[in-house]
Amino acid sequence: MYRHSNHSKIFGTGRIDERFRAIFQRLKQTIEGETEDYILNVNPTEYLEHLTDSNQMEIPAIHYEDVYADSYEDDIPMEYFSARYDRFGVDKVRKEIIQFFIPVSGNVDLLNYSPASTFYLGGGGDFKVNSDSISTEFINFDNDGPALKKRFDSEVRGIRSNYDSLISDIEKFNNSLKSNLHSVFSKRKNALLNKNSLMSSLGVPLKRKSSTTNTFSVPKPQLKEKIKISKPIVTEKGFKPEPTLNEESYRHILKLINDVGKNFERMPSVYKGKGEEDLRDHILMTLDPNFELGSASGETFNKSGKTDIQLRYDSSVIFIAECKFWSGEKGYLGTISQLLNYLTWRDTKASVIMFVRQQDFSSILEKVKTSTEKHENYLSYVNNTDENWFNYRFHINGDKNRELKLAIQLYHLPK
Repeated sequence: MYRHSNHSKIFGTGRIDERFRAIFQRLKQTIEGETEDYILNVNPTEYLEHLTDSNQMEIPAIHYEDVYADSYEDDIPMEYFSARYDRFGVDKVRKEIIQFFIPVSGNVDLLNYSPASTFYLGGGGDFKVNSDSISTEFINFDNDGPALKKRFDSEVRGIRSNYDSLISDIEKFNNSLKSNLHSVFSKRKNALLNKNSLMSSLGVPLKRKSSTTNTFSVPKPQLKEKIKISKPIVTEKGFKPEPTLNEESYRHILKLINDVGKNFERMPSVYKGKGEEDLRDHILMTLDPNFELGSASGETFNKSGKTDIQLRYDSSVIFIAECKFWSGEKGYLGTISQLLNYLTWRDTKASVIMFVRQQDFSSILEKVKTSTEKHENYLSYVNNTDENWFNYRFHINGDKNRELKLAIQLYHLPK
């Protein structure tokens, strides 16, 4: 093995978790340094995705299969020679140096860090980190190519375990960054709301009546697919508290709607020939008895038009749903637009309920998957709660920071 004084050894700079802590502390300071108006008005999902996306660590890849070799000559100090090479009065001897290079890509700088895992064995593979490769060098004493290749293979085996541990650490950091930043953001926002006596605006608890059977369990949300976005721009200068429907109650409402819709499908002869209003009324008859606070009502005017189902708290609408028969992609996207035209409040939760008369229900479900993202207010897909129940993030007309949780629920009622 041959080493230069400027040898930057792989895994030799420090532990990778120290780098993780530095990044997290910097991002924490960024969140804490935002203005009060910004924190209270910004769309949390878009803001946290901006921070996460711009601070994900690009994983370095070692391309073992693309190794190549080169050579040069250098004056080698006598300390590298065994006794049989002793030359009295000679300090250095010129020799050929065989270099092995393994190409690397991604954030090569991260290869300087040792893994945080307790399984890190220290060193293991005497490689130098370059801008686009890692390399190791051997003095050619005996012109024995197979022996040099064997020594190189041994060095490669020495780095594999530590490299795999390092990559695992980086992936864990990337996967947990958003949730950790969400905790910091939520803590800051809650503190600001508390300071301004606005804690009541965080959610309107809808108390279930004791006579109602609990048929709902909260599904675990899935991780959203990562997208690249810029930092959200907030133009509002103040924050107005508005009541919002808490997540558990929202999911309970959607579950009740889904139960009724499934009942439509199980007894098609009972509901055959029914119009949108009749089907809506069956849903309302299920929703209204389930809550003591707020009320469900039909055909209620709101801003620029009327909608099918609303749930109100005081003077604010906290849930809204639109019932329509499927008439194709254009009609479906138009239904979403119709619903969005009613909305002016913050953090609203809503549902589009589609009744499908066409025989090929599966093709309609696929059409929903491909067409929803075409809407100009679409932000992202969240998950599926059921085969016929899609959850999305949309924004209110004209303001991406006013986010809408939108469920699309479809039920098959063939003619």
